[in-house]
Amino acid sequence: MKGFGLGLRPRHYEAILKSSPRVEWFEALSENYMVPGGRPLHYLTRIRERYPVVLHGVSLSVGSIDSLDRGYLAGLKALAARVEPEWISDHLCWTGVGGRNLHDLMPLPYTEEALRHVARRVRTVQDFLGRRILLENVSSYVAYRKSAMSEWDFLAALARDADCDILLDINNIYVSAFNHGFDPVEFLDGIPAARVRQIHLAGHDNCGDLIIDTHDAKVIGPVWDLYAQALQRFGPVPTMIERDDKIPPLGTLVLELDRARAISGNVLRKKAA
Repeated sequence: MKGFGLGLRPRHYEAILKSSPRVEWFEALSENYMVPGGRPLHYLTRIRERYPVVLHGVSLSVGSIDSLDRGYLAGLKALAARVEPEWISDHLCWTGVGGRNLHDLMPLPYTEEALRHVARRVRTVQDFLGRRILLENVSSYVAYRKSAMSEWDFLAALARDADCDILLDINNIYVSAFNHGFDPVEFLDGIPAARVRQIHLAGHDNCGDLIIDTHDAKVIGPVWDLYAQALQRFGPVPTMIERDDKIPPLGTLVLELDRARAISGNVLRKKAA
């Protein structure tokens, strides 16, 4: 799958069906559609008839020490059989422990022990689903004293050891680089190009001494610049814009997506020259 996509949001359902926007694909939040029926699944089915779809989850909790939720995996597999997504993704994180959901994407300690643990769980998930998954780097606000490697080295090693792919969130790299004081380009340089299958772009809230990943604003200039550098390294990776709050009309997001198209076209032309 190629091109530029948007996150599928309920307020845009009718506009998508009426206007057939210049969007190559949509990303649906898995948990919103893991039900037997209802309005969301009805619209997803109709939109899937016109556009390719990918599934993106927030509840896999692949980094947790709790057992994998087999009921959740069964629901995800059933949804995938119904909508035939191009791929399925989730986050490299943990979302709860002891059966308690924190409703947040918590970072991991980047240690060899954690790497072995997560790689085993990813392989189990992929065997159950019968397909590779993509894992996304999360934005973070805390770090672990026991971490023995960088986030990008951990992600690269996980992709190798679990034979999974990567959803690279450019905004999350920018946010975490600011919060933890590392060079975002070093993050890009540490990621294996062959594993990157999708890119996320989003906005955030700069609080002065901390950046919070909010997905409620436009992509800012430095994130666009980092996206251009990512394209220089990884080539034409399918790219989408996420907006989860303060969601504007569909046309406004399509115009923002056009900026990603323009940047991609410019970078790739120069790269080919």
